[in-house]
Amino acid sequence: MLNRRDFSKTLIGLGAAAGLSAAPSRKLKIGYTCITWGTFPTPTGSPTLEQALKDISSLGYYGFETFPENLADWDAKGELKGLIGKYGVPLRSAYIRVNLTDTAAHKENLAEVTRLAKIVKKYGGSFGVLGPNGVKRETYDFKANRANIISALNDCVMAVTDAGLTAGLHQHTGTCIETRDETYSVLEGANTKLLKFAPDVGQLQKGGADAAKVVEDFLPLVQHMHLKDFSGWEHFLGYCPLGQGKVNIARILDLVEGANHPVNVMVELDQSPNPPMTPLEAATISTNYLKKLGYKFLT
Repeated sequence: MLNRRDFSKTLIGLGAAAGLSAAPSRKLKIGYTCITWGTFPTPTGSPTLEQALKDISSLGYYGFETFPENLADWDAKGELKGLIGKYGVPLRSAYIRVNLTDTAAHKENLAEVTRLAKIVKKYGGSFGVLGPNGVKRETYDFKANRANIISALNDCVMAVTDAGLTAGLHQHTGTCIETRDETYSVLEGANTKLLKFAPDVGQLQKGGADAAKVVEDFLPLVQHMHLKDFSGWEHFLGYCPLGQGKVNIARILDLVEGANHPVNVMVELDQSPNPPMTPLEAATISTNYLKKLGYKFLT
């Protein structure tokens, strides 16, 4: 287990310590999540997964992430292997929702986490992104729930690890781990021998944090990331294509490029009612921004 002082001591390389005045060579093979296409768990399955993979493949991304329930839907029909093979985009990760505050539901939740993690592993995924449960933030008491959160999170991490995946905490707005201070408190108390950090940098910025500073503080734990920008406009829950918002995307990418361990980076943009552009158009803007930063994509 590491505390914040240990993190700062273990930051590797002059680039991270000195602010990365010169960008490192671009070695990240960036992927994309599927939520922009409306690929969420639903009672009727996830028909938009195919359109998401088609567009992600056409832009040359190196992998995709979705909810494991989507994978289970297609797996039950015997069509998931063919779908992934058709578009040539490998599964890297899945967003596994975990209940960290309801102790009565913990055993049931842990069994579901195990089931879903095994589906991800079966189809070649390597990372489980642990998304905390939602709470009523206006009445929520983090301090009263902290011990239960950390205990439940440690159990979920062990379940995902036992299934053959690496697991990381993904702080999220509207959940039991939302703010900068909550994120730091949990990461400093949890079993970080197993638990890694999988931040959503757009959500950090939306929550009032300096996303780049949070990534820098916990860089030794960052093994996965949702790369998302935030402008506060009326579309996409305030998020926007990369390069159009307030998140210091270039700085964050320099940080993870300079890390001494591999980092999965997945571009993400939330779905939007009456969107001003199609998912493919939005993803194309982000792709072009990344190309300007020196990233290359499959052709």
